[in-house]
Amino acid sequence: MNQALVGQTSKRLFPVYGWIGLAITLLFWGLNWSLSGLRTHYLFFGLWLGFCLTLDALTYRLRGSSMIHRSWQRFALLFLLSAPVWWLFELFNERLQNWHYLGTETFTSFVFRLWATLNFSTVIPAVFCAAELAAGFRWIQRLGRGPVIRPAPLTTTLFFGAGWIMLALLLLFPRWFFPFVWISVYFILEPINIWLGNRNLAQWTAKGDWRPVVSLWVGVLICGFFWELWNYYSYPKWIYTIAYADWLRIFEMPLLGYGGYLPFSLELYAMTHLTAGLLGKKEAHFVAIEPPEGEHSE
Repeated sequence: MNQALVGQTSKRLFPVYGWIGLAITLLFWGLNWSLSGLRTHYLFFGLWLGFCLTLDALTYRLRGSSMIHRSWQRFALLFLLSAPVWWLFELFNERLQNWHYLGTETFTSFVFRLWATLNFSTVIPAVFCAAELAAGFRWIQRLGRGPVIRPAPLTTTLFFGAGWIMLALLLLFPRWFFPFVWISVYFILEPINIWLGNRNLAQWTAKGDWRPVVSLWVGVLICGFFWELWNYYSYPKWIYTIAYADWLRIFEMPLLGYGGYLPFSLELYAMTHLTAGLLGKKEAHFVAIEPPEGEHSE
């Protein structure tokens, strides 16, 4: 980073909404844990909204651009997309039974689904805010070239077929193949995005540039840590029942379970850009994790 860029960064203010987001996060975190034993479902959305605002402001402070500054309308659309996307995984879990919710017994089915939908709406915005922040980390920007995976016809066809095989296996034999839920959707949708000309991660892996992928991985691990941390003393809360990896828990999540977050972030990216493409917004930057064209550290 040259001196001119350092000077620009030092003069860039932390946006006011970032301070508001930080205050909301700290307030709702404190209430969530101090009211442990009572129902705190109404705090979850505000907690994660504050988290998103804080990270977006940090991204603007670090990089001079952020999702809200580029288009607050697209940022808001991510909340609308997030809920149905996560309900897809809830549908898979009806078969897998990998996680369960405690404290829902006094809700009617309608009320539970209403609150759940509101809270699920924060998943994609949180991951993308964290990933965009991570994309500005210097150690990620300095990553050298990695394995080259090009979107050749044979490769995309193999990906597409493997995705459907993994999906079939996890539905037929959920006890043994449940981890495929976190990767099968990506293997199915990435080729579709390539074929339709939507944004896809192969645009960068074809050049051996894995920085966008690593940014998503780091971003989702940041979110995963806080999801599990804030869930631990919440009520209602989720718990896990996993067949052969249920050991060394960090909060409620077994250690190996955190590995599932990595491909999950790729699924979120693929589903978002498939939806964007179907809406005629193929070039829309919902999350700026892409390095500048032609720039790569050797």
